[in-house]
Amino acid sequence: MRIVFMGTPEFAVPSLDRLLKDGHTVAGVFTQPDKPKGRGHKLAPPPVKELAMQHGLPVYQPEKMRDGQALAILRELAPELIVVVAYGKILPKDILELPKYGCINLHGSLLPKYRGAAPIQWSVLNGDPVGGVTTMYMAEGLDSGDMILSRSTPIGGDETSGELYGRLAEIGAQLLSETVMLIAEGKAPRIPQDDAAATHAPMLQKDQALIDWTKPAGQLHNLIRGMHPWPVAHTLLEGKPLKVHKAAVAEGSGPAGCVLDEKRMIVACGQGALELVEIQAEGSRRMTAADYLRGHPVKKGVILGS
Repeated sequence: MRIVFMGTPEFAVPSLDRLLKDGHTVAGVFTQPDKPKGRGHKLAPPPVKELAMQHGLPVYQPEKMRDGQALAILRELAPELIVVVAYGKILPKDILELPKYGCINLHGSLLPKYRGAAPIQWSVLNGDPVGGVTTMYMAEGLDSGDMILSRSTPIGGDETSGELYGRLAEIGAQLLSETVMLIAEGKAPRIPQDDAAATHAPMLQKDQALIDWTKPAGQLHNLIRGMHPWPVAHTLLEGKPLKVHKAAVAEGSGPAGCVLDEKRMIVACGQGALELVEIQAEGSRRMTAADYLRGHPVKKGVILGS
């Protein structure tokens, strides 16, 4: 099938790779513009662009999708199907209606749950036992189009957003492959979403990563998992920022934020306690709490976050 692929981050890379391995003709790849990266702020290409260039595919990086330029390019490319995976831009109606088989999207949740920009992160933040991916026909609403296929997977009790992101990228690529084959054969289902069951998964903000020690330990454990690898949950230790990369629910009780065990860095929460397992002090590298405590003792009774 003649396809135009639209995607930007690492999540979309396995999907483009799979379409190429399946033998489809990828007429062009749309991705977000290059962005400054690192301390030198040098322009860096998105992961999808890097893969496209390795295969010699035409790459397009329009700033806008509604000024007619993208539509003109797509008319020249004449795709039978447009495949969208984490592109990061909304497609207008004239583009949605252009291809013979329409536009389809791979979404990182079991729709209609978690429509929006950060479905994988919110499934971890909310402590869901199961996550998944869905392929869908695109419509003008936010992730509201008819569903085609979905696949679920258990979410590990200690699994981070980043770890789930990587797994779902691979599961999604397989699901996308099956979806495109069904469309080509004229066998793809159209399953309307139940709008009443829809929930929203907005993009994460840095201020959401601040640890509120008055919350229950289980909820904070999910926060730390869900905010990893970005923006990373954090607190204050003796007035200085402390990132928490990994934690575990532990036994104990006391005033919220109080260090209960100075040897293992167990901290009291609103309900229960958390053991900080991997942390990162300001200006330092990520390390185990045990390694940190050997060089920076923290006395029992110290209150974090104050």
